[in-house]
Amino acid sequence: MMSTHSTVFGEVDSPRHEADLYDRLENRRVQCNVCLRRCIVADGRAGYCFTRRNEGGRMVTLIYGAVSTWSVAPIEIKPLYHFYPGSHALSFGSFGCNFRCIGCQNWEIAHVGPTRLGVKERRVTLDRAVRISPAQSVEMALRHGCQGLSWTYNEPALWLEYATEAARLAKRRGLYTNFVTNGALTPEALDYIGPSLDGFRVDLKGSRSHTYRRLANFRALDELLETIERAHRMWKMHVEVVTNVTPGYNDSKEELHGIARFIATRLGPDVPWHVTRFVPHLRLSHLPLTPVGTLEVACEIGRREGLKYVYIGNVSGHPANHTYCPECGHRVIERRVHGVVSISLVKGRCPACGTSIPIIGLSPMDVA
Repeated sequence: MMSTHSTVFGEVDSPRHEADLYDRLENRRVQCNVCLRRCIVADGRAGYCFTRRNEGGRMVTLIYGAVSTWSVAPIEIKPLYHFYPGSHALSFGSFGCNFRCIGCQNWEIAHVGPTRLGVKERRVTLDRAVRISPAQSVEMALRHGCQGLSWTYNEPALWLEYATEAARLAKRRGLYTNFVTNGALTPEALDYIGPSLDGFRVDLKGSRSHTYRRLANFRALDELLETIERAHRMWKMHVEVVTNVTPGYNDSKEELHGIARFIATRLGPDVPWHVTRFVPHLRLSHLPLTPVGTLEVACEIGRREGLKYVYIGNVSGHPANHTYCPECGHRVIERRVHGVVSISLVKGRCPACGTSIPIIGLSPMDVA
């Protein structure tokens, strides 16, 4: 089942909910500590994401409980391939983003303020957004037969207070939790939700700051990489990395080697890397689809850097959509169109050679 709610444009109008992570400064200014931009915001103004505003020296979030989109879908769509395979997550999105990606597929809800994109964009009104409380989101997941909750579509860190409360409730009811994120959280924000977050599906757009400036108008790449490592090593979140390989921007062998090397050395060779096909959109509508050959080169680069699990995404029917044993090459998970067809693991191991395959949340018959 899927339900998608349209975005309505106009002036922001929503219940105010005081933010938890901010500092009060002189002259009634505040500093937001949710994302790595750490916006310093004057009274009456909003931060870069346009979802957090200074009201009289008090920072409030404008999107608490405001849902723009929700859907029930296989976890593989995120994509997450080593995390509860074959399960379904109830996914929620709100409004806003701390990036301005020039090829954004969800810009209608993500780019809620004026940008330099050359596209007519206006502030998003929330008065017709669906209002769903954290408790209601958990009950919805259970009612729809989902095994977990996922916050996605726009940057979920902006929903920090809301998502954290929902995640805490979800964990108590036996549901898994997951962020689909750009990774630009502060250490404080990551530690705020860390105890309640199981999965961290993160975009890694490049290995150079120049690439991030071009694609997302973002500069703090080193800190972003530290956040990803902190999620994996300190909070033991299940991390999978996605790189949308964009022609002329991050498709050079140097860039791809840098991404794969970061994953292999700072996260570990078992962390999956998804290299996905770019689809022209927004300011990058003039670009071609990523050639399949480029994605196959990226796969080989990942393997050369020591990664055991590299996947090709957005190419229907490609063999690199399946999971293979890194030792003997036996296919242990078969997928079709973002769903699992079969899992042939025996007690979590390759049935051909006995190699352990690191998959979180296997069904009892796969681990028995």
